[in-house]
Amino acid sequence: MMINYGEPQCLQCGYVDYQYSPPEAAMAKKSIISTATGYVLRYVGPFPNLSDRVTNVRLLRFRNRVRYDVNCPFCNTAMTESPLSGERRELREERYKCSDGHRVSLIPDRSGSLGWK
Repeated sequence: MMINYGEPQCLQCGYVDYQYSPPEAAMAKKSIISTATGYVLRYVGPFPNLSDRVTNVRLLRFRNRVRYDVNCPFCNTAMTESPLSGERRELREERYKCSDGHRVSLIPDRSGSLGWK
């Protein structure tokens, strides 16, 4: 028997078992990009008072690339990507801004994992 269009079918005689129902776990598999993988990022900047602050980030598919959907760590609202304000950006830095004016930069820390500053 071979699964053909979700139903098991015999390759020799063509018999199809219409009573078969696939297991739930096999149908629940999705790719990482389509499920919008979420992360909790810690503060990696120079101020120790902010070391306990975390922010939620999700990976979203946008045309042919992956973008970040960032929540503000201060007011917990959605943030939009914004250009840097006259500064040189660090390698792989991405800046985001919320409607209240808070700015967050996503950068890799010393170990290579992503953090915010």
